[in-house]
Amino acid sequence: MVYFIGAGPGDPELITVKGKRLIEESDVIIYAGSLVNPEVLAGAKPAAKIYNSATMTLPEVIEVMKKAQAEGKQVARVHTGDPSIYGAHREQMVRLDELGIAYEVIPGVSSFLAAAAALKREYTLPEVSQTVILTRMEGRTPVPEREKIESLASHQATMAIFLSVGQLDQLVKRLMEGGYPENTETAVVYKASWPDQKIVRGTLCDIDGKVKAAGIRKTALVLVGRFLGDDFALSKLYDENFTHEFREAKKRD
Repeated sequence: MVYFIGAGPGDPELITVKGKRLIEESDVIIYAGSLVNPEVLAGAKPAAKIYNSATMTLPEVIEVMKKAQAEGKQVARVHTGDPSIYGAHREQMVRLDELGIAYEVIPGVSSFLAAAAALKREYTLPEVSQTVILTRMEGRTPVPEREKIESLASHQATMAIFLSVGQLDQLVKRLMEGGYPENTETAVVYKASWPDQKIVRGTLCDIDGKVKAAGIRKTALVLVGRFLGDDFALSKLYDENFTHEFREAKKRD
């Protein structure tokens, strides 16, 4: 059996209980060494074989899994954050399907969630934004034309932009061309939940300079939207004048 495990954003305590247990039980561990905190593997069996996939190709990763399967060994394939977001694990699952090797996916805490926690902000605020867009700018990996930054920015929803801080000057320009005002609050969170986490706050018109001054070039999320501000309506869920399934509205005198 192969387990694809979301290791969380960096803090080794932000892996799920199930993910941690499966790592500790596995005979073979393949982890994304360029992003996964090695401390996540601290409980691995002394005899476990550990591979850093940062130096491996897809065929090499699959070959390790195939060999382990033939030997009746359990494999933990450890990805950063949650593997469903820019995790490149679908291509691995396709190959395992072709080989008849069983697998399971264990979700993890994505970095965009750790970033919101670090900022002490809520992405979905009443009368501000009820939509969160997770996206990236095109680089060596293209982006479908209909998902260009300008098109997504036209909604002025909450945006969490991955893998794009290295092109922040271009990103800011395109966000404003798409419709965000230049004074839109913006934050960049570098290595959310890691000991060397950094947070840079600003607006679209000054965030690029602030981030460059902080020396941030990669491994950071760009967060854009009015959710970063302090103006929002209170939720109906806890409104004393609102009735729902579990509570009657407070009676007025």
